[in-house]
Amino acid sequence: MSAHDFTTSILVDQSPKEAFDAINNPRGWWSEDIEGNTQKLNDEFTYQYEDVHYAQIKLTEVVPNEKVVWFVKYNYFKFTKDRSEWTGTKVVFDISKKDNKTLVRVTHVGLVPEFECFSICQNAWTQYVQESLYNLITTGKGMPNGKNKPRTADEQRLAEK
Repeated sequence: MSAHDFTTSILVDQSPKEAFDAINNPRGWWSEDIEGNTQKLNDEFTYQYEDVHYAQIKLTEVVPNEKVVWFVKYNYFKFTKDRSEWTGTKVVFDISKKDNKTLVRVTHVGLVPEFECFSICQNAWTQYVQESLYNLITTGKGMPNGKNKPRTADEQRLAEK
């Protein structure tokens, strides 16, 4: 991981197990348009938002209540010159205890400021993690994209192009 990789974190009162379970339920906090398995080592799933963003993701590391790593096998963006910007990157979810709370740190390794999508992707990840994943962990109800329904302002703007 470099200092330039996108990272964000949340601190919750719930247990590491509750955070781990929520992370492994991306339909509950990222998008209902996820197909495939999302919980065990080597599980693979696809994410799609209309014709704007499509990704094939594989779980390459799963340490219960401590860590989950998604490897982006393939990515397509409609809105960037290099449509495959995320291909080969990793999304790392680190879970740890901090002062009787649970810290969830999300780092998108390879999502760097040089990427054309960096600003949009940074805004989206921040919103999904700090609002939707946070709410899923703390209240049991996240705010994922509905089927073919944008969640973030950037997704709405891109869908209108």
